[in-house]
Amino acid sequence: QVQLVESGGGLVQAGGSLRLSCAASGIIFEISTMSWYRQAPGKQREFVAVIDGSASTNYADSVKGRFTISRNIAKNTVYLQMNSLKPEDTAVYHCNANVPVAPRGAYWGQGTQVTVSS
Repeated sequence: QVQLVESGGGLVQAGGSLRLSCAASGIIFEISTMSWYRQAPGKQREFVAVIDGSASTNYADSVKGRFTISRNIAKNTVYLQMNSLKPEDTAVYHCNANVPVAPRGAYWGQGTQVTVSS
């Protein structure tokens, strides 16, 4: 059974930092593409960052230079370090796994709330 469990969200003042974690189980983590998405109230879910099986990364323009995605293969965990947070970063952040081999498919975590106060 595939599970993605996010943690690390919370309330922070503008300019502050948070680190989100997503612990994966039931997948071959090291070859999966892991992403972070976010969804603000009343808005569509949007892409934030991705790290693929070769550890290549990519970011949404809105977070470049402020957020960093990384992974720990030994812990089957992907991280999102968020610095210089802005009120517009407020959203529920979801972890996504795109798994190329059985159990092949796309999987989502339940999300973790990030609230940035001004």
